[in-house]
Amino acid sequence: MAKIELRHLSIEYGAFRAVDDVNLTVNDGEFVVYLGPSGCGKTTTLRAVAGLVQATSGDILFDGKRVNELKPSERNIAMVFQFVSLYPNLSVAENIVFPLRARSVARAEIARKLDWVTGVFKLGDELRRYPSALPPGARQKVALARAVIRDPAVLLLDEPLSAIDEQFREEMRWELGHLQRELGVTTIYVTHDQREAMSLADRIVLMNHSKIVQVAEPDRMFFEPASIFAGQFIGSPSMNLLDLVPVAGGLRLAEGPVVLSEADLPRGLAASSRKVKLGVRPRDLRLVDGPGHELAVEDVFSVGRERFFTFRVGETLMQGTDHRDGSGSGRVWFVPEGLMFFDAETGLRIDGERVAA
Repeated sequence: MAKIELRHLSIEYGAFRAVDDVNLTVNDGEFVVYLGPSGCGKTTTLRAVAGLVQATSGDILFDGKRVNELKPSERNIAMVFQFVSLYPNLSVAENIVFPLRARSVARAEIARKLDWVTGVFKLGDELRRYPSALPPGARQKVALARAVIRDPAVLLLDEPLSAIDEQFREEMRWELGHLQRELGVTTIYVTHDQREAMSLADRIVLMNHSKIVQVAEPDRMFFEPASIFAGQFIGSPSMNLLDLVPVAGGLRLAEGPVVLSEADLPRGLAASSRKVKLGVRPRDLRLVDGPGHELAVEDVFSVGRERFFTFRVGETLMQGTDHRDGSGSGRVWFVPEGLMFFDAETGLRIDGERVAA
């Protein structure tokens, strides 16, 4: 296994900077997921680690050794792409052992490793079949088995589940996480799907506009987003966002009737001159039978076992969760612990302990 370090990594294509001064350490055996919208630089970063893209500036280190000039074949990495590329004229077993035969590994060693990887990936019944006879999830497992049979120090996965039907994706997501823990291989995984990131990662690296926005464990990424972008990109339904307007004794929610008193706000925020936005996730915006705010509810609907409701504050449509026992009008309750505050100009989250009066 290997420890990977990216130090001030930048990659440019003419005037366009695809990766902008990225710094990151991936620990030995860690499962790190690069997450972000299309075009944010996550795949380009992955390809630079693999040696498929050259860095314009900065360093890539494996276990403290600079590898910028090393070819992909010299880095002891294995990579699985979005679209599986298996040899159609070879059986599953022949596809899996192909990298070993290409390196002239002894037959006995090939047989031993094939037995091992077959047991890990539970592919015993498929070994004699051909790729065309396998469902998409099984083909992806074969590609993963072929990647790890070489005992790579680093496993790089570029959206490996995005081409699989949803019915197979959930199962593959669980299996992939289980396999990575069993193998203990240092893994970097690229996806735009937050569900994959939240369920698989030891840490998530969130990227936007070629830069790293936040690096954190999945729970911390959800509950402590560093910025408006992080707060709205992570979570489904997305985080509600509203402007706060200074009024006597606190901050009012946009054009609505709700006023947050100084007791509801980070210390000193009500007296600050900065422009502030409120972020609150639907789980912390509840329609209840008890105390709350009298606001006109526009719609109530169900998604599976959860019930949601919508209402407007000015022109902004808000969404929350319906916690009522019956179907009365209810009141809207903002869970105090779930309120998050962001600087409207920088987009960064405001830490209540650092707000200046």
